[in-house]
Amino acid sequence: MNHGATISDTDVLVVVDVQNDFCPGGALSVPHGDEVIPVVNRLAESFRNVVLTQDWHPRTHHSFASTHPGRRPYETIMADYGPQILWPDHCVQGTSGADFEKLLQIPHAGLVLRKGIHQAIDSYSAFYENDHKTPTGLAGYLRERGFVRIFLAGLAFDFCVRYTAEDACHQGFRVVVIEDACRGIDLNGSMAATRQTFAAMNIPCVSAAALHS
Repeated sequence: MNHGATISDTDVLVVVDVQNDFCPGGALSVPHGDEVIPVVNRLAESFRNVVLTQDWHPRTHHSFASTHPGRRPYETIMADYGPQILWPDHCVQGTSGADFEKLLQIPHAGLVLRKGIHQAIDSYSAFYENDHKTPTGLAGYLRERGFVRIFLAGLAFDFCVRYTAEDACHQGFRVVVIEDACRGIDLNGSMAATRQTFAAMNIPCVSAAALHS
């Protein structure tokens, strides 16, 4: 299949969580996370339609290791909705760490979708919280706008990009991941697991150079 086809008005670029806390020096830095920014900025110029997602946690969020005495970041606990990795405090609502990285320049983005906003549940996917049943409303927005194909970029490849891609596919959208516009954390083999899942779901990973407007 040729995923370098011309980008049309039924395509949307979803840029996932390019925020200070996920970039070098941030509280939950994705290695080389800032390297996606120039790629994403160039990509966005080819898309008339862009959505930005923003991790936006309340203080003492359930996913923070600091809210669980005796627990450390990157340990896994069993939450009501299943396994939950405990993270360093990050992307706290209203803090500079939650701000978009200043070099991200996509002024024509039509929607900023905030996720992880509820105290008791995390949200990797831009479509559903981690119980896999509480929607963010993104699917409805995309359908009402008439979008058919979703291109994904951002942070992190093996968490928020991965689960956004999976849920987009489950929602009936065509999905393409722009791999050189992503960076990963690679926690306990999560990068390899992501690639396996994408292959099983026929979610292609392409380079930004394969796309044209």
